Amino acid sequence: MALHRGSSQNESTTGSSNPLITEANPALGQRLTSPKSRLAQDPVPADVAYQLIHDELLLDGSARLNLATFVTTGMEPQARQLMADCVDKNMIDKDEYPQTAELERRCVAMLADLWHAPSPDQATGCSTTGSSEACMLAGIALHRRWAARVNDRTRRPNLVMGANVQVCWEKFCRYWDVEPRIVPMSGERFHLDAEQAVAHCDEDTIGVVTILGSTFDGSYEPIADISAALDELASHGGPDVPIHVDGASGAMIAPFLDHDLLWDFRLPRVASINTSGHKYGLVYPGVGWVLWRDADALPQELIFNVNYLGGNMPTFALNFSRPGAQVVAQYYIFFRLGHSGFRAVQQAARDVAMFLSGQIEAMPEFRCSPAAMNCPSSRSRQQNTSPAGTSSPCHEPFANAVGRSLPTRSPPTAKTSPYCGSCAATASATTSPTCCWPTSALPSTNSTPTAVRAPPPVHPASATDPEHHVSKAGRTGRTAG
Repeated sequence: MALHRGSSQNESTTGSSNPLITEANPALGQRLTSPKSRLAQDPVPADVAYQLIHDELLLDGSARLNLATFVTTGMEPQARQLMADCVDKNMIDKDEYPQTAELERRCVAMLADLWHAPSPDQATGCSTTGSSEACMLAGIALHRRWAARVNDRTRRPNLVMGANVQVCWEKFCRYWDVEPRIVPMSGERFHLDAEQAVAHCDEDTIGVVTILGSTFDGSYEPIADISAALDELASHGGPDVPIHVDGASGAMIAPFLDHDLLWDFRLPRVASINTSGHKYGLVYPGVGWVLWRDADALPQELIFNVNYLGGNMPTFALNFSRPGAQVVAQYYIFFRLGHSGFRAVQQAARDVAMFLSGQIEAMPEFRCSPAAMNCPSSRSRQQNTSPAGTSSPCHEPFANAVGRSLPTRSPPTAKTSPYCGSCAATASATTSPTCCWPTSALPSTNSTPTAVRAPPPVHPASATDPEHHVSKAGRTGRTAG
């Protein structure tokens, strides 16, 4: 949360208010202004307090018009009503509100299913106040696993990550005294790659943070390649370093739009994954989720069993009491949309971002980056002077526009593969091309949605879920929160 200090320099004890509800209000009949730094002496009628605060909040921007955020700014009236119904329920009190706790369990099970957790009895997870808390919890688990392995308090742990990570990872390293090994961007590389990840690892590395949907340009880091490189490092006697996937954005996009991409628990080296429910999970802030692939990935000493509210409740969180409204809203979205609904919403967002990038690229004042744009985001800046006659390595017109100057691009050419000619060779069933969008993601008037495959549900089986799944023929994505 933002830090605030002292009184406002512009604070005034006098000022105008709405005379229709103060001086001209028979129930009040006096001038009244909102308190600034100390409690007023007397109470005021509820409708007066509401109206004055409501009027002040008109100075805020309209959330629905905020195009500079990755956070969800609109939900259906039915979702808002459910949130209002649950805003007074304490999420931590699972004995008093067992059904809210059950909805949280269902959400964890659905996410474990989406992310291909290997065992329904071992995948474990929880809701959080957002993906930042989720990252903190995942980082703590990595730290404790490393500490148990080395058993040496004199050694200082480190965490490998790209310079494109969200600030929560730098907070984690500072708060828990972990050395942040931040790999800088270089040339056309805007995020972490396998070579740099391995080069920065040693015996004191607690993990490698990979980003599925960079805040900078929306790209997915090559998680499968990084995993393979770490496998090779371990097989040659090097450290056995786990991976955490920060899927604040992409973990709610890739399962629906990039189903052939290997990034999740199908990679044995992936120990944990987080996502932000209030971004591409399509829920108002704040809710996040973090899952571990099995019990070994989450040290038991981090779990507290609380009994003073009634029964025995295992918890792992930085917070304690919080409303159940956002968790219920997440379950509503999962129930409301299903696979095909999520695919339609995320595809529409991606199509809009691709269209905007194409239009921006057509402007002579801007340059487009050859980096992938897997998450729906569009970044651009005014170009600098480039050497005459130079061209970018990729001619895909829907590449992402990001904030850096690049060489002049040639007009797009006809394509015979789903990717642009210069990068078709880099595309495979397990990795994304490094420089462009697949044209299969473009809107088509004659295309029909593919069938959706849902693997068996995965979650620590504390309850039997009789839900049914949609077609199993196959399966197929918004971050600043």
